[in-house]
Amino acid sequence: MTALTLSTAAAPGLRADAIVIGVAKGIKGPVVAPGAEAVDKAYDGKLAGVLETLGASGAEGELTKLPAPAGFKAPIVVAVGLGAEPDAKSANEDDEGYDAEALRKAAGVAARALAGSKKAAFALPIDGPGAVGAISEGVLLGAYSFDVYKDNAKDAKAKNGKAPLAEAALLGGKPRDAAHKGAVARAVAVSEELNRARDLINTPPNDLTPEAFAAVAQAAGKEHGIKVQVLDDKALVKGGYGGILGVGGGSAATPRLVKLTYTHPKAAKHLAFVGKGITYDSGGISLKPAGHNETMKCDMSGAAAVFAAVVAAARLGLEANVTGWLALAENMPSGSAVRPGDVLRMYSGKTVEVLNTDAEGRLVLADALWAASQEKPDAIVDVATLTGAMMLALGSRTFGVMANDEAFRSAVHEAAEEVGEPAWPMPLPEHLRKGMESQVADIANMGERMGGGLVAGLFLREFVAEGITWAHLDIAGPAFNEGGPFGYTPKGGTGSAVRTLVRLAELTAAGDLG
Repeated sequence: MTALTLSTAAAPGLRADAIVIGVAKGIKGPVVAPGAEAVDKAYDGKLAGVLETLGASGAEGELTKLPAPAGFKAPIVVAVGLGAEPDAKSANEDDEGYDAEALRKAAGVAARALAGSKKAAFALPIDGPGAVGAISEGVLLGAYSFDVYKDNAKDAKAKNGKAPLAEAALLGGKPRDAAHKGAVARAVAVSEELNRARDLINTPPNDLTPEAFAAVAQAAGKEHGIKVQVLDDKALVKGGYGGILGVGGGSAATPRLVKLTYTHPKAAKHLAFVGKGITYDSGGISLKPAGHNETMKCDMSGAAAVFAAVVAAARLGLEANVTGWLALAENMPSGSAVRPGDVLRMYSGKTVEVLNTDAEGRLVLADALWAASQEKPDAIVDVATLTGAMMLALGSRTFGVMANDEAFRSAVHEAAEEVGEPAWPMPLPEHLRKGMESQVADIANMGERMGGGLVAGLFLREFVAEGITWAHLDIAGPAFNEGGPFGYTPKGGTGSAVRTLVRLAELTAAGDLG
């Protein structure tokens, strides 16, 4: 990953391939953001005018390159848009300074544009450790690339000049300030694990089987002091995990349930995360049509997010007990695959009539949710690329949040928004439960078509033990970006929900989550 340094050096004398500055969208045109005073002075205070002449407006995601002024040791200046200038915001908004997400996105845009560079100096607005952390995250996440399967990956820098930005110096950061150093350290831990989640999501399903995913978790556990328990297909049969076994029964790659346990001696609270880990989803016997299965390697994004969050919590040394459950299976059609009309006996003892084998995520999650419930954690949060219905409701960049407790749902939503992950609270209407009634089993895995994302949430709620606070994140939209990169988000696996889960763990450690 890109190396980060804090620097009090002046921009003109710093040896770098580029100086990155912020430009905001002011009422009368582009405005040079704080942090770039020395650069603006070198343009005789006319940098905003020069940028406007070049077509810059300061809009979010906009990037403009221009030659550096005489006397600068860096050859170019990269101006990146921050969006609306704080003073130019609506009268209803009284925020001071640039918000963290604007800085995060701007840094990500610049880092991606500077792929192939050895060093860049980021002269973006820094008014405290929050800004340092946001810019650091933006750089590390924006510089991400996945080149493992490209023939020229080892020599990408020499052949294509596309190696990630090697080093970023944050001008205005204080290298001796504990808070600033702490912000960088946190950003590195979270971003490295989020990027590892992206790697897992982007890995082809012929290489990332349930067994291979479990091996990655075991290796990370040894490295970071996390206890890892893996239940293979034989252990799942012995334990009665009918949901995971049913979904994985059609594949030659047998399923796994992985439990990661991070504990802290001073922890007062226990938080459990549960992730859907369908390493490839063909739809099973209810086969997906052409055009709907080419990206289904991403159906394990929830498990990747849970895995990354637990490891990040361990690396940060959070004073909370955090358990992750990865429900791993491959959903394939074969003579041994579960069929529409089959009845599965779940780990909880409940029976489920399978009406659609492509509604498989809720089946593996049901077993993992019940397993997590047996430890009686203070709260459970599950994460899953669960329904196309949620994408229809919220689009491709926002995930839905459902819960059995309204206050907890609000807390999860606020945590997501705080870290820059768009989310929206969704209801669990009781009248939709009736549609899952079955003549032959306790519940069916399908209900009414309208409100399908909410129906899935109601199904999952059935497998959370009574008295346990629970939330469900449906990340079907933002988990995999099929379009072009934007902000600090690459094309492909995004690592959606990792930062929300880490923030929830931090709030739990601080005693501020319920």
